[in-house]
Amino acid sequence: MIINHGFKLSRTKLTEIASLRLGVVLAGLLFLSACASTPQAPARSLQAAEQAIASAEQAGVADYASLDLSQAREKLAAARVAVQREEMVVAQRLADEALVGAQLATARAGEIRAKKVNEDMKESTRALINEMDRNTGAQQ
Repeated sequence: MIINHGFKLSRTKLTEIASLRLGVVLAGLLFLSACASTPQAPARSLQAAEQAIASAEQAGVADYASLDLSQAREKLAAARVAVQREEMVVAQRLADEALVGAQLATARAGEIRAKKVNEDMKESTRALINEMDRNTGAQQ
């Protein structure tokens, strides 16, 4: 008999307690390893990035913001590679970056287009003012 904290325990009981503790520890480790398993592929993020890039391409964004759009395509390709390597956290980040890159390209293209329209309107206004000045001068 072994005395443990004032209680008398037999070797059999100690072995049972040790086995129980070991079982609890192993169950805990198994649970933790299940939680730490590889996350699923970021299918929604990949799809959203693909759609944003396709929309940008259809809108002719490459004519105005080709560098941003190219970078978005590269991020999407890298995200797909990360999925193949089962690096899902990296794939998620890259897919999100590709989406934001495509959105940035679309916004920049819109800004450049708006500036061009603004400049065209200013030029048209100058031409109209010049024409009005000539017509006013010719009438006098």
